Amino acid sequence: MPEITITDYIILAFAGLLAGFVDSIAGGGGIITVPALMAVGIPPHFALGTNKLQASFGSFTASAHYIRKNLANLRDCIAGVLFTAIGAALGTWTVQQISPAFLQAAIPLMLVAIFLYLIFSPDFGTLDKHPVMHTQAFYFTAGLALGFYDGFFGPGVGSFWTFVFVLLMGMNLRTATAHTKIMNFTSNIISLVVFIAGGHVLFTAGLIMAIGQLIGATAGSHLVITRGVKFVRIFFLTVVALTIIKLIYDTYLAPAL
Repeated sequence: MPEITITDYIILAFAGLLAGFVDSIAGGGGIITVPALMAVGIPPHFALGTNKLQASFGSFTASAHYIRKNLANLRDCIAGVLFTAIGAALGTWTVQQISPAFLQAAIPLMLVAIFLYLIFSPDFGTLDKHPVMHTQAFYFTAGLALGFYDGFFGPGVGSFWTFVFVLLMGMNLRTATAHTKIMNFTSNIISLVVFIAGGHVLFTAGLIMAIGQLIGATAGSHLVITRGVKFVRIFFLTVVALTIIKLIYDTYLAPAL
């Protein structure tokens, strides 16, 4: 394990702040923090585990803020929390046994499809609509699948959650963002516990990043509440686009260089 310098810790704290801000609005903070952790020489499994530690602080802060502002009701999310927790535990256990590399080819393509759908559906998420799926069935399916994905790999999971909340549960983008953070916190904390059990968490680095996460998540969730759906849509599209670019570069371009 390489020695982490004071300069490295400052970089990680700033990465946590920026990620907390982005993640609380549109998800995608992992595309900032995981590369930052690996850039200071932390091995992949430790980077993933430490990332879950700092991300738990940000997602908890954003979730609590949204619940206090009545954008989400925790009681209504119990089924989602349960199935997301199960999926995240299975995904995190699995990723510690094998490499997540094979997912890297499929995820950018799925995000491209979401991005194009949003571009050509300007009214997507602007108004509440009737759900097209029963709540319990939705949480069973989405919770297990996206919980597993977040525990196993993770990039873009916030975008996937927000998208399915709007598409299948009829929420507007602001309400979908609030519910997404509750699911994100669930998968983060469960995944963290499994990573700790596997000995893949660096607590000092994670807690220093968490300070930045707390500040960024507070600022970001405040903007979601005050700026409304249009702001969330623009930010969401931007984050999805950047996530696509990052994953395509990591998967297809970087290996060829």
